[in-house]
Amino acid sequence: MKVKITETVLRDSQQSLIATRMPFSDFEGILETLDNAGYYSLECWGGATFDSCLRYLDEDPWERLRKIKAVCKKTPLQMLIRGQNILGYKHYPDDVVRLFCRKAAENGMDIFRIFDALNDFRNIEVCIDEVKKCGKHAQGCICYTTSPVHTIEKYVEMCKELESMGVDSIAIKDMAGICSPKEAYDLVKAIKDANIKVPLFFHTHHTTGMGPMTLLKAVEAGVDGIDCAISTMAGGTSQPATETMAFTLNQFGYDSGLDMDKLKEIADFFVPVRKKFLDNGTLNPTVMGIKADILKYQVPGGMLSNMIANLKDMHALDKFDEALAEIPAVRKDMGYPPLVTPLSQMVGNQAVQNVLLGERYKNISKEIKAYLRGEYGRAPGEVNQKLIDRCWKEDELVKGRYADSLEPVFEKTKKELGDKARSDEDVLSYIAFPQVAEKFFEAREEKESNTVNYTIEKKED
Repeated sequence: MKVKITETVLRDSQQSLIATRMPFSDFEGILETLDNAGYYSLECWGGATFDSCLRYLDEDPWERLRKIKAVCKKTPLQMLIRGQNILGYKHYPDDVVRLFCRKAAENGMDIFRIFDALNDFRNIEVCIDEVKKCGKHAQGCICYTTSPVHTIEKYVEMCKELESMGVDSIAIKDMAGICSPKEAYDLVKAIKDANIKVPLFFHTHHTTGMGPMTLLKAVEAGVDGIDCAISTMAGGTSQPATETMAFTLNQFGYDSGLDMDKLKEIADFFVPVRKKFLDNGTLNPTVMGIKADILKYQVPGGMLSNMIANLKDMHALDKFDEALAEIPAVRKDMGYPPLVTPLSQMVGNQAVQNVLLGERYKNISKEIKAYLRGEYGRAPGEVNQKLIDRCWKEDELVKGRYADSLEPVFEKTKKELGDKARSDEDVLSYIAFPQVAEKFFEAREEKESNTVNYTIEKKED
């Protein structure tokens, strides 16, 4: 049996370990080897990479995608996209969602892993439809979590719904690494027994130490593909190691299709990259250890690394354990949402505020207020009614799909930006992250102006 393996080092691995701070120059030299290693796909875009490129790395995320595609022509490129959220932190109108998918496809994206943080599939239907219209692979995603309202039967129902929506495959996204080997086996088997026809993929993290066992049991239950990270950027809050999983699967008679010599070359390449981030403090040793208490807190890798970074910036790292303990309480108040972007950041930030201010919900963030109103979709469970009543009147609550109330904004924004935006891609970057994109455009203009002036001066010399 062939098991498809997706490599995450260019996206989720580095997002989980180093808060997505890896510039293109750090991995440019290994792209050709990655393309020839035999992977099913390379996850290289989406998630927090888009924001991070603009905000921290002085890179155009669209240009990054084009550069990767220019080298990786054999292996499909894969991205993570948050349905109606796209890659931002709120819901966007349908015209923006459709154009974003179209432009991502035009710039080189092949597989779109599409999810909604609440598993409210009304929020991914437009994205799925547009990806299919572009002739690309639409992978519907289920965000895995545990709570009184999340059951195997419910997850099987979700798979049936996704299949009826026309997805090309389904991914189980265990973003916090809390799915145990037994739970993975039982879940995958139940989905396969329900006669779901499309391929099934499994994504987890090594945060709790169960990752490799969970993936192995998922494979034994019949899963078609798994996500792994090359060993030098694996473990901790990242994914299980690619080489280890390939070696194990091969011994059990599964064909991973991977070239072990090329995997060694890839692993060696990232040794100095990893060392650089360890030396400069970006790779915090905290995220590399096993944290079994995450089974209680359910905090994803990316959320954990960002939470540590934020507390460090506020000189409040001593409050980390207290803030971590507050997360389950906030999650319960929110109706047990899966802790995945943007809900992970929203719940995590609210938990941090509750702890730092010394009083629960003394200050409610605007994102949590929007969530309580219903702008993010249907909560899986019952939301704390007292919090809703503190923020909204009954007639202000969203009853249907929030995006249905949003007017198209792309053409209007394009006109307002004028010469600041050089392409439709620039406009989309601005819509997702207005202030960040505007600073990036200004810096780009200044850099090019300085380059021109320097060239003129050299010629005069």
